[in-house]
Amino acid sequence: MKKLNILWICTDQQRADTLGCMGNEWVCTPNLDRLAAEGVVFENAYSQSPVCAPSRGSFLTGRYPRTCGPRQNGQDIDAGERLFPKMLADRGYYCGLAGKLHLSACHPDTGRLEEPRIDDGYHVFRWSHHPQPHHGTNWPSNAYNQFLLQNGRDYITPDREDCPYVQTGVEEKWHQTAWCADEAIAFMETARTYGKDWMFSLNCFDPHHPFDPPADYLERYLDKLEQLPLPNYEEGELAEKPVFQQKDHEGAYDTKGYYMYDNMNDHDHRLIKAAYWAMVDLIDKQVGRLLDYLDKSGQREDTLILFHSDHGENLGDHGMYLKGPYFYENNVHVPLIISWPARIPGGRRSRALVELTDLAPTLCEAVGLPAFEGFQGKSFWKLLTGETDLHTHRSSVYSEYYNSNINHRAPLAFATMVCDGRYKLVRVHGDMGKTAGGELYDLQERPLERKNHYQDPGMAEVKMSLLETMCDRMAQTCDPLPVRKACW
Repeated sequence: MKKLNILWICTDQQRADTLGCMGNEWVCTPNLDRLAAEGVVFENAYSQSPVCAPSRGSFLTGRYPRTCGPRQNGQDIDAGERLFPKMLADRGYYCGLAGKLHLSACHPDTGRLEEPRIDDGYHVFRWSHHPQPHHGTNWPSNAYNQFLLQNGRDYITPDREDCPYVQTGVEEKWHQTAWCADEAIAFMETARTYGKDWMFSLNCFDPHHPFDPPADYLERYLDKLEQLPLPNYEEGELAEKPVFQQKDHEGAYDTKGYYMYDNMNDHDHRLIKAAYWAMVDLIDKQVGRLLDYLDKSGQREDTLILFHSDHGENLGDHGMYLKGPYFYENNVHVPLIISWPARIPGGRRSRALVELTDLAPTLCEAVGLPAFEGFQGKSFWKLLTGETDLHTHRSSVYSEYYNSNINHRAPLAFATMVCDGRYKLVRVHGDMGKTAGGELYDLQERPLERKNHYQDPGMAEVKMSLLETMCDRMAQTCDPLPVRKACW
């Protein structure tokens, strides 16, 4: 089989609508647009959770969040889970990581100064959960913090005078996103020098909040700031939606005053959006560096590049910022581009419904590994190679939020989403379900997802069909691995 290296790029909290190739006319993403032109763009890729750890556990194992362990941020992945990098390492691949992993809890207040690791397969582990020093001090195990320390640099990101929600980030050269790219290039060159098949996970923290791009990246938006669109929100739309949205309207993460929508004016909303897009532009610049390196080193034809994000960001849409127990397109619809010039015909766009949990099975098939019996995802490798229909994969996508962020305590948040490509249904579970019920949206309706049709009699048949689909999908999250018990 032809040699295959894998560069797996996962950003943090990046919406699907942040790339030029996904229709955004404001951002500057020529390198990701070039990658899209050389590969396949998936227009309907969905995360299995709107928060970090559950999503990351899912796409690295090919299993749903509550199956693989980390169904919430701050929860450890089960020690027996098999990650895709471990499967490659067992085959002889040289595997590395720079940036986030976020499969286990880590916080200095708990005495954990580095994220505990299971047997994940990474030979090189340049861990940096986030770039910000904790309480003003460097984490001794945060490789990016140590990079700054060794170069006599401080991580200083002052608030802008005209907006307390946007900060001026460190220069590009010293930025964590650029550092991740530096680490990737160094790893790839080492692997090339020693003739090793390789896989590298580049997991930068951007465009996750705080909104802090380098000053020169934000500058290009300032002269057209007043032209930027305001968030997709209509006052009063949350009255017919679950309480979690109403609470987060008053403050992200159910924390009153924290990125509180009504405390912001139009200038604030637009500047936050500009800063967020500027962070995406910085990511694009680093992707360009990676592509240039692969071209110059003669490895591009032999390298499968995978680009996506773990979940999205509210960015003011529906009157909220950041993320939480809801499944709007801005939360769970993510960018996904896959390119391998030697095997995957480029210049194509797929309308197929795909889940991030499908990535590990797909990569296994690309490498020639047998499918792990515990996989719950579904490979779309033959779609990529042109052996099956480009626009057909799943009949629905599934996402879950089961007390996934401990900030939402009163009440606890348990909710599940299914979407068939046209209609999206969210069911709130437990006592909350008796009062909040759920949400039902027609994704052909504009403005997008403002009106909740859950109690609309005219949508009763659609609602019932999707509830049946949800019931089936939830049953299918049961671990397919056999239960092994000692004999009586």
